[in-house]
Amino acid sequence: MTPRKHRAPKARSIGLVSDSHGLLLPALLERLAGVDLIVHAGDVGAASVMTALRAIAPLWAVAGNNDTPRQWPTGEDDMCLSLPETLSLELAGGQLVVVHGHQFPKVANRHARLRACFPEARCVVYGHSHRRELDASARPWLVNPGASGKARAYGGAGGWLMTVSASTWQFEPL
Repeated sequence: MTPRKHRAPKARSIGLVSDSHGLLLPALLERLAGVDLIVHAGDVGAASVMTALRAIAPLWAVAGNNDTPRQWPTGEDDMCLSLPETLSLELAGGQLVVVHGHQFPKVANRHARLRACFPEARCVVYGHSHRRELDASARPWLVNPGASGKARAYGGAGGWLMTVSASTWQFEPL
């Protein structure tokens, strides 16, 4: 699984979201205001989600298991099919890899498999479980934004605000 590589070295504040399933809550959009870029870790669900996020900042998104033409609104096939399976962003201080996570279905070994698959990353952002999580116990760090829509948003809809510099990466829940 080789991620598409992109560069965003000047980005300092990054909104991390996932699993919107076609809906973003207005309060979450307000919290994303002012970020340098937004990363969506799959199960976007509709072009309207991408349009709303792009109105705030440049958007990088990957496809989730529900990002199929059959599950998106009619006529949005092109945008749905344009989403890559994985991507890599070169940021100040390292590489951020984005994948939805359905490719790693067993919860018991998901983190070990993500780390083994992307050892060059400083951090891997993944979705799929709808559970917000930050695992910095080893490199690469693993971050799950949880669900940004209403679909099974354990603990409520949200995400992460990531602040990066060449030496420090910090995460704050949204």
